[in-house]
Amino acid sequence: MKKVYGSASEALDGLLFDGMLIAAGGFGLCGIPELLIDGIVESGVKDLTVASNNAGVDGFGLGKLLDTRQIRKMMSSYVGENAEFMRQYLSGELELEFNPQGTLAERMRAGGCGIPGFYTKTGVGTVIAEGKEVKSFRGEDYILEEGIFADLSIVKAWKADETGNLVFRKTARNFNPPAAMCGKVCVAEVEEIVPLGSLDPDKIHLPGIYIHRLIQGEHEKRIEQRTVRKREEA
Repeated sequence: MKKVYGSASEALDGLLFDGMLIAAGGFGLCGIPELLIDGIVESGVKDLTVASNNAGVDGFGLGKLLDTRQIRKMMSSYVGENAEFMRQYLSGELELEFNPQGTLAERMRAGGCGIPGFYTKTGVGTVIAEGKEVKSFRGEDYILEEGIFADLSIVKAWKADETGNLVFRKTARNFNPPAAMCGKVCVAEVEEIVPLGSLDPDKIHLPGIYIHRLIQGEHEKRIEQRTVRKREEA
């Protein structure tokens, strides 16, 4: 089965349709599938629901899809760092389903494991619990959260072999493994594709069974907030 494709547009061919649910890996601008996001922008697909911790920043990452109004709804835990995200939400142009960060990660992981729902204490007694089933275990209340089953997952990794086994670079692992798991189809972009057998099995973070298509490319690796101090005089 062919997994390696020459470009983002080739890898996304036949997978995109209006109104679909996409799970995207990344945290802030760390480990985001920027090439695949560009491919989705170019495709013109619209009315998307995107499950992602946040929506990048203005003009970069998922922020590009907000600029083009291709996203109808975000399922996120964080709105900061993106003025357009905030503007569209506050003006009623964008639907937003807020999720506690751990709950969002677990909803993705649950979907990847075929678990339709789970109970959690996170959000009990808050607006997060509104409209959700509440059940008591050992005298304490828990709310039911549904697993996320995405039509497509897009993720970014450091290395892969030709079968799609992935290795992530430090904190760039973040939401990528659970996002990859919960998609009916997962497309991954990596910095390097290495020969079969060259990855230490104990160092593989996500097995290739979750990855259906794969591309290699150059990445900008933009820093979200650069903080520096003045150089001390000699």
